[in-house]
Amino acid sequence: MLRDRLWLLDGGLATELERRGHDLDHPLWSARCLIDARDAIVDVHRNYLRAGAQIITTATYQATVDGLTRAGLSGAEAEASFADAVQLARHAIACEGAEALVAASAGSYGAILADGSEYRGDYGLSIDELVAFHRPRLARLVGADLIACETVPSLAEARALAQCLGDLSTPSWVSFVGSEGSRVAHGEPIAACAAALAEVPHLVGIGINCTAPQHVAALVERLRDATDRAVVVYANSGEGYDGRGWTGSATSPASYADFAKQWRAAGADVIGGCCRTTPAHIAALTTLTP
Repeated sequence: MLRDRLWLLDGGLATELERRGHDLDHPLWSARCLIDARDAIVDVHRNYLRAGAQIITTATYQATVDGLTRAGLSGAEAEASFADAVQLARHAIACEGAEALVAASAGSYGAILADGSEYRGDYGLSIDELVAFHRPRLARLVGADLIACETVPSLAEARALAQCLGDLSTPSWVSFVGSEGSRVAHGEPIAACAAALAEVPHLVGIGINCTAPQHVAALVERLRDATDRAVVVYANSGEGYDGRGWTGSATSPASYADFAKQWRAAGADVIGGCCRTTPAHIAALTTLTP
């Protein structure tokens, strides 16, 4: 469903919420705003739609029922927050009179730890344990056009997600944290990760996210050779996360678009931005060949 043309994805949600003064130094990260700043989430979604985004991701990347209840919601409110996040994205789309898809975001297990381990993949959990974590969480992401399993660092977690996504009828993609060349963050070949997802019936994309822009083109080439599904790419700004904060220099919107031309030429079908990218980065992508 995503290989018919170039699709533009949105950019960093937390980045824009922080620009608006929201303190996201919290285990829930951007999902914290589902509790008391829902209007701000809608505002960020609308800004990305105005910039040209055709797919909007929800504020559920780091959300869990346990985390939301610890932050003050009742159990029922926490359960409902996942579907509520989808409706916030749909409301933003309606406000803008736009035609866009909603992708319900589900971060990797490491993202929930809030310690940067999604960039390493060294959780020490079995595949069965990862399945037990992901399966109920993914089932709560109802009403979206797509489910986006994001920032996956390892082959083991890809195998776990393959089991979980096989139970769902909603189209989905899985995107990996890449490293230089051809591997994911934990060290396995990205082609092997794609192969682990090959039999998932409703999987429409495999991709790379929150990876430095300069490493992405080679990874896209490996994915394009390994899968007939859409290749989804949303790099970070070029800064790196060390478990305490972001370091390094950000890529300008114009330079980011230059990188994106390489990704498109290598076979990317969906292109957007991840951490520290902004609506200006997405607007720069509107110059890409459809």
